[in-house]
Amino acid sequence: MYDVVIIGSGPAGLSASIYAKRAGLKAVTLEQNPMSGGQVLNTYEVDNYPGLPGIGGFDLGVKFREHADNLACEFKEASALAVKKEEPEGFTVVTTQEEIKARTVLAAMGATHAKLNIPGEEEFAGMGVSYCATCDGAFFKGKVTAVIGGGDVAVEDAIFLSRGCQKVYLIHRRDELRAAAVLQREVMALTNVEILWDTVAERIEGEEQVQVLCVKNVKTGKKEKILVDGVFVAVGITPASDILKEVAEFDAKGYLLAGEDCALSTPGIFAAGDVRQKKLRQVVTAVADGANAITSILEYLQNRKE
Repeated sequence: MYDVVIIGSGPAGLSASIYAKRAGLKAVTLEQNPMSGGQVLNTYEVDNYPGLPGIGGFDLGVKFREHADNLACEFKEASALAVKKEEPEGFTVVTTQEEIKARTVLAAMGATHAKLNIPGEEEFAGMGVSYCATCDGAFFKGKVTAVIGGGDVAVEDAIFLSRGCQKVYLIHRRDELRAAAVLQREVMALTNVEILWDTVAERIEGEEQVQVLCVKNVKTGKKEKILVDGVFVAVGITPASDILKEVAEFDAKGYLLAGEDCALSTPGIFAAGDVRQKKLRQVVTAVADGANAITSILEYLQNRKE
């Protein structure tokens, strides 16, 4: 019987692993991917993590895991399939490898990239359609690409791609970007980035690879076909919260309802990182969630003993 099962090994899960170990809890962290770090591994540069300006996302993720390994935190490579409430207390976490018993559960599964759900998107996934510019941008050196979205990630992707691509279209459905002001200034200063305002993607076409992106101006109704070699989708994220559907409450977008103490409606279950309903989803807030969650778990376990 573990004191806590931490589901996920992104920044929130790794932070929780470190805090749990230092607190003397018997904890295990489940990671479904070959490497810990979560989405930060696919971030070209992290310039807002205190003390490490300009560090690569991959390097930051590696440092987090190395810290946990140096403390001899326990990890299991498995995907969590379900969380079951047991009586009189505790939980069973069903994984692809085994069933794990624990007094508490910390959900730190993060989120996945949202999709456009337009014709051609699934068909050309991996053949010109990508959800990670830093992962796949090198394949489009000297070519024409399009980035769809208007937030921080979309603008960062456009900036990153502009360094190697002949031209980058930044396609946004509104008339102003949602990205941070510093990013907006940078992307607007780039001569090989063209922003298509009030525009949505309707269809992706091609033979064996992406060749055409069909778009429409939402104000004028004008439709246009843009010749591109790649389409990078950056329209948000979807929380990976489905495994808790029997034991937790969600908001309309599927984020777990938990406050700053990270506690969910079911006593003994906690949430940290991008999977939790919150205003700001950044590496620094995910790490803070991991620390807060373990503090709450310690209080919960102590109260159960009294």
